[in-house]
Amino acid sequence: MKQVYDDGGRGEAGYRGHANDCVCRSITIVTGRPYQDVYDRLAEGMGTQRKSKHSGSRTRSAREGITTTRKWFKDYMVGLGFTWVPIMKIGSGCTVHLRDGELPMGRLVVSVSKHMCAVIDGVIYDTHDPSRDGTRCVYGYWRYDNAT
Repeated sequence: MKQVYDDGGRGEAGYRGHANDCVCRSITIVTGRPYQDVYDRLAEGMGTQRKSKHSGSRTRSAREGITTTRKWFKDYMVGLGFTWVPIMKIGSGCTVHLRDGELPMGRLVVSVSKHMCAVIDGVIYDTHDPSRDGTRCVYGYWRYDNAT
């Protein structure tokens, strides 16, 4: 797949250096919303979620990753106009890869192992190429239905 460098407006928002903010960047790129608005909402969600034995300490930050399996995150995505499309099921194996022709056209936030990236009409928008030469397995994707 073709890949275009895009930090989702992180630099423009005044942030510098590396961060594990792929969820924030992907949502920003796909929706066109300002980076700071998306970052603030994700940070609020992370700060208010109930602590579990797997989640570690709560922090009001979206810099070091987002717990995308929580209800608040799913509700946020649906509220923005996204629909979740699962690809992998237990025992199904990898059927869709991050490569040309295997994802539908449209505006997608794609979930792969330990990463999310924006894919718009078959082009990856990210700070690096996450495709692993077309071998990266897609777990599912959020399809943006509010594109204008």
